[in-house]
Amino acid sequence: MARAASLARNADLAYALVMVSPVLFTLGTRGSPLALAQAREARRRLVFAHGWSEEQVAIEVIRTTGDMIQDRPLAEAGGKGLFTKEIDSALLEGRIDFAIHSAKDLPTALPDGVTLAGFLPREDARDALICNVADSFATLPHGARLGAASLRRQAQARRLRPDLRLQLLRGNVETRLRKVESGEIEATLLALAGLKRLGLADRARALLDIDDFLPAVGQGAIAIAARRGDARVLAALTPIDDEATHIALIAERAFLAVLDGSCRTPIAGHARLAGGALTLRGQVLREDGSESFEIARSGAPREAERLGAEAGQTLLARLPHGVLAIKGQR
Repeated sequence: MARAASLARNADLAYALVMVSPVLFTLGTRGSPLALAQAREARRRLVFAHGWSEEQVAIEVIRTTGDMIQDRPLAEAGGKGLFTKEIDSALLEGRIDFAIHSAKDLPTALPDGVTLAGFLPREDARDALICNVADSFATLPHGARLGAASLRRQAQARRLRPDLRLQLLRGNVETRLRKVESGEIEATLLALAGLKRLGLADRARALLDIDDFLPAVGQGAIAIAARRGDARVLAALTPIDDEATHIALIAERAFLAVLDGSCRTPIAGHARLAGGALTLRGQVLREDGSESFEIARSGAPREAERLGAEAGQTLLARLPHGVLAIKGQR
């Protein structure tokens, strides 16, 4: 009898523990140190907003095709969607409840059934120079090897310093830092936001002025994707959606959508909300950096999507044939 009573008490305790900390939501993410740091930041904000324990929001790591391809530019393998398609599949199949992404890695068009539920507060969107041989981008030695993966950074670098030797540099932040430390390359460019989230901001030798290096659309922002129409999940995520970041990203992504931007085209765009006004700057470059085409627009925050779309349409109309291989241009 005593043993039976003890077992019953243990069963009651186990049941109580399960009821105290059940998993309420499962968050999907890539497995890089930066992706995990972003996932933990989202979880921290979510549990704080609702008074939950961290154990109630599980993190599931999902390896993506983009993580596995390291030997060639993503443009040659399928573009930005390579970082999201496996996570989107897990979301649509119900294996995860929502997903965390670097906003700059999101494809222009999301799959049917997937929506952007919000954005965490944006970090500093500037690029940072990682280098041991110069104190600024302008003072890099003539012919220095610069590692970069994005066509945007490559084109912007070529525009300002055509003498530099550009090399493809894939891999996570730590891998890229090691390439510079070992002397395999003289310099690379990384998003300052990622360095900050990893506690590595001190590795930046210099910060690049946004006027010279307009960032990628979404750079510095963490995006939250969820199933369209999933009222339970969307309601839970609402408290951690940062309004200013959301408005800016609506404008930036509308701008990008008009240009049909992907990893195949050097496109930059950055919007900011200040003093009740929304300002957007956009840029398209030739891959070799020989030409740059820019636009700036300002308007009311409530018109963010229209402002971004109109900026994209205006810039598209100005582009010479051959800059974008879309909408009849070749």
